[in-house]
Amino acid sequence: MYFKETKGFPKDFLWGRASAAYQVEGGWDADGKGVTNWDKFVRIPGKTFKETTGDKAVDHYHRYKEDVKLMADMGLKTYRFSIAWARIYPNGNGEINEAGLQFYDNLINELLKYGIEPMVTVYHWDMPQALEEQYHGWEDRRIVDDYVNYATTLFKRYGDRVKYWITMNEQNIFTSFGWLKGMHPPGKENDMKTFYQVNHHANMAHAGAVLALKELYPDAKVGASFAYSPCYAFDRKPENAMAKADYDDLQNYWWMDIYAYGRYPKSAWAYLESMGVTPDIQEGDMEILRKAASLVNFMGVNYYQTCVAEYNPIDGVGMSNAMNTTGKKGTAQVQGIPGLYKNPANDFLPTTDWDWTIDPMGLRMCCRDITSRYALPIVISENGLGAFDKVEDGQVHDPYRIAYLKAHIEELKKACDDGCEVLAYCTWSYTDLLSWLNGYQKRYGFVYVDREEDENSGTLNRIPKDSYYWYQKVIASNGEDL
Repeated sequence: MYFKETKGFPKDFLWGRASAAYQVEGGWDADGKGVTNWDKFVRIPGKTFKETTGDKAVDHYHRYKEDVKLMADMGLKTYRFSIAWARIYPNGNGEINEAGLQFYDNLINELLKYGIEPMVTVYHWDMPQALEEQYHGWEDRRIVDDYVNYATTLFKRYGDRVKYWITMNEQNIFTSFGWLKGMHPPGKENDMKTFYQVNHHANMAHAGAVLALKELYPDAKVGASFAYSPCYAFDRKPENAMAKADYDDLQNYWWMDIYAYGRYPKSAWAYLESMGVTPDIQEGDMEILRKAASLVNFMGVNYYQTCVAEYNPIDGVGMSNAMNTTGKKGTAQVQGIPGLYKNPANDFLPTTDWDWTIDPMGLRMCCRDITSRYALPIVISENGLGAFDKVEDGQVHDPYRIAYLKAHIEELKKACDDGCEVLAYCTWSYTDLLSWLNGYQKRYGFVYVDREEDENSGTLNRIPKDSYYWYQKVIASNGEDL
């Protein structure tokens, strides 16, 4: 749509930044915390870049006051962070660890002291390892009750101060990387039947948490965060348009339709039936999913890139665990589902060093799609640029990050003009952090953290980058001074 004048962002717009417990906290075994699936997975040789772990991360666990003060000096309106399940329930269930609860009490109170809205993610991939050993975690239906119990503990403890809750972070990523590509815990490959069963269990856990929260705090705002990559058909050929439709049903709407409607896409379900991999659904499940969907307040979106869909013949490329984790541009490989689609590179778009397409307009497109399909408000829960940042004379100059975020914010403003109700924009991330498989060299933060791949190297000192001061002006002007 074209508009002669822009309305700008709402007056109460939440300019934020985001993080995840495993990626920033460190203190992996401090104060009674249990072991997580990631604590174990990163110790398998070859799983992460240069064998990096989150044992120390950037030590946010011990430096949270320093980090929150930097957020306050920037003028941040909201901070999205996750809670480590194993800090609260070291064994995933059973005994509660009061020291873990107290840490997040302290963090929340510190944020509120500076007028920063806490936005809490209940689950950001770090499951207590004890649940894997008890019953194989997400593969077993018992995890639904354990997750809802854990989430309810958080709601009761923090619900008087936390208004915004995100139940799941990127369910599509942790399940596909965990059971199809073997790149996340538990490291299984091409197990489609279990993959879809795991997702149904996660959907039931999400729904149970939504219902529990609304019973305790009816006015709380809740949704899930989905890693949304809008898809373009490769060209004008009808078979490539159909490949895009197949991609959307299996890679996007399979999750978002559950969050918003409490149902699975029919075409996707028919395909899974033909493959014999539909999940087992218990009586009453779909009613619970529909009820939870009716109570969801927003769709969370983690947006980084778009993709292309092209018809993939039945003997074409499949999924693999090949991924650019080194930052050597051009090493990513084309993947797909034989008989349906493959995702070739988009020659019309630039890419990061990790081969992620840079497509600011895609952010506007995903907001438009969500608004038209679901009529839900939107929280941009992640958006950012990973890059090789360097310190020069005590400063970090990152004009590439400023240019990236500026272009995305401009498109987000257009989405607001289009009629999309966008509540928040949480860039990824606040400080540099452990980028999961990519180690510490892939930096996303507004604040540089002095640490290298070696667990014992670096002072962990914080250095605000040029982008920190730029975003400070963006917030102060409510997105007008870009």
